[in-house]
Order: sequence, then structure tokens, then C-alpha cells
Amino acid sequence: MKKDTKKIIENRLKRIEGQVRGLQKMVSEEKYCIDIITQSSAVRRALSAVEDIMLENHLSEHVIEQMKQGQEKKAIEEIIGIFKKSKKK
Repeated sequence: MKKDTKKIIENRLKRIEGQVRGLQKMVSEEKYCIDIITQSSAVRRALSAVEDIMLENHLSEHVIEQMKQGQEKKAIEEIIGIFKKSKKK
């Protein structure tokens, strides 16, 4: 993984961690349900953005290497597998 990509991911995950802690506090304090759902939705979108960055990294680094090494089948299976998982959201 590229250093800048790693740093972006780490920073985003730290932010998400803070958002989740905020959600826990909101539940503990019995905040308004709609506010909790809104915050939960923001966390989901943030995690989705992390997944997008990771997929882009995988495609631009690992898949290209797999193709160069004649591992097209493995690359395709991985991409199809992650695509199927993402559709189950």
C-alpha cells in the first residue's frame, strides 16, 4: 500500500472511531432516535469511503501485479467476490 494511501486510511479510521464513540455516548444519554440514526448513517458512509479507497488501491497495485504474473483468474475471483459482498449491504 502506498504511504499516502495508508495515511489517508488511518486518518479516516481514527475519525470513524471517534464517530462510533459519539454514537455510544448518544445511546447512553438516550439522545433523540433520529439524531442517532443520522450519525449512524454518517459512519456507514465513512466506512464505505474507506472501502472505496482500499478497492482503488487493490486494483491499482495488486490486480495489476496479478495480471502481469499471469494470475488473471485469481484477480477476477477476488474482484467478483468483493463485488458480491458489497451488494449484500
